[in-house]
Amino acid sequence: MNRYAETLQKIRRYPSAVIGIAVISLLLIVSVVTPIAIPYSEAIRLWRGGDDIWAENPRNAAPVWLNWFRSSKLPATIVFDSAEGDGERSDESLSADTREVQFVYEFEYLYDEFPPELILFAKSQYVEKQPFIEMTWITPDGREIRAGDFSPSSPSATSSFRFSQDSRLQRRLERSTGIEDIPAEKGLFDDPEQEGVQVLKGTYRLEITALLFEPEATVDTTFVSYGLVHGIAGTDHKRRDLSVALLWGTPIAMAFGLLAALGTTITTMSIAAVGVWYGGWLDSIIQRLTEVNSILPLLPILIMVGTFYSRSIWLMLGLVVLFSIFGLGIKNYRAIFLQVRELPYIDAAKAYGASDMRIIFRYLIPRILPLLIPSIVTLVPGFVFLEASLAVLGLGDPVLPTWGKIIQDASSQGALFNGFYYWILEPAALLMIAGLGFAMVGFALDRIFNPKLREL
Repeated sequence: MNRYAETLQKIRRYPSAVIGIAVISLLLIVSVVTPIAIPYSEAIRLWRGGDDIWAENPRNAAPVWLNWFRSSKLPATIVFDSAEGDGERSDESLSADTREVQFVYEFEYLYDEFPPELILFAKSQYVEKQPFIEMTWITPDGREIRAGDFSPSSPSATSSFRFSQDSRLQRRLERSTGIEDIPAEKGLFDDPEQEGVQVLKGTYRLEITALLFEPEATVDTTFVSYGLVHGIAGTDHKRRDLSVALLWGTPIAMAFGLLAALGTTITTMSIAAVGVWYGGWLDSIIQRLTEVNSILPLLPILIMVGTFYSRSIWLMLGLVVLFSIFGLGIKNYRAIFLQVRELPYIDAAKAYGASDMRIIFRYLIPRILPLLIPSIVTLVPGFVFLEASLAVLGLGDPVLPTWGKIIQDASSQGALFNGFYYWILEPAALLMIAGLGFAMVGFALDRIFNPKLREL
């Protein structure tokens, strides 16, 4: 315990190490909590889901915190769902078979930009006669605009009415605003007192009247005014919330990096110890394998395997460990073990009859374990970046949501050219933070455990 307390005391002398430990601890906490909060099967379902799962999310919306740094506020997504009790609902019987159901959604719109999209979803239950739905849009200055009408197409599916695709609504807005080809999203929020197209801020009201022609018929509606900002991490071109991939990318990156670093370092050290102890032809074979492996390009091999065989992240992890075992680290460990082998306590162990395996794993390897810890810590970022690089090249696991997969999707969709900088910067920032955290801790541990650096 005194040794551990002394080590912790030394770590506290390095502020960078303290910051690095805080970063690593946060990443590990997220790695543990994320699979509990979002189970693996649910994460895969969300990430592979289409518009039916993310229907209420806008496309390519920036994070909501972007408004903190802007003088003109971008609109956030506004959702009213009658099934959840939102808005006002009234139900009136007109005859034995006909009922009128009215929904009223009222909201404050105080943003400086127009919403990119307006959609009304309707889910109804009927046998033969379709319900008829009509909408009235009431502006803050009291103008009433007939927004459109439609009938749900199927009793078993959700129907949608996209305001921008109603040509009759567009013609009405053109007449009222005097602007040709004005989109519905702008015409409904336009201030007629201002020159050009300007947002009219205030309280808007959407009145929806549904006529049901069967006694047992039901209907629920969901109105969505999509925003230009949404969620803590924004959305992508498939309306997916990027926070799912950012959160799940953390345990995947940590698992890949830590397992690869541990597997590579421990195996490499063990092989070097065995080669040094037995020497002869066994040591020669290990050294020749190391020299041959050092000229093999790892990344092209992984690209070839991912292209022609499988892109499973666990297969890639196994190959990374396999090709890294006989890396140049074996020669570093060999040089250290050659010195340790000549120490007096090794001769004493041989004198009292200790077996070769006991000497290797109880006397040789424990002697250099302090050097193993900083080596493992500093290797983790390299493997994390390797996994992200494979994903960016399109060779990442097609199922798992990872940081590299986000960057690859953003690149393929031209995120930088279209101004969606958050799409690339968020996962890139997490990669840099993770790498920086492990690097700061690794360098500090190296100075603590490496006797050659203690006096520097």
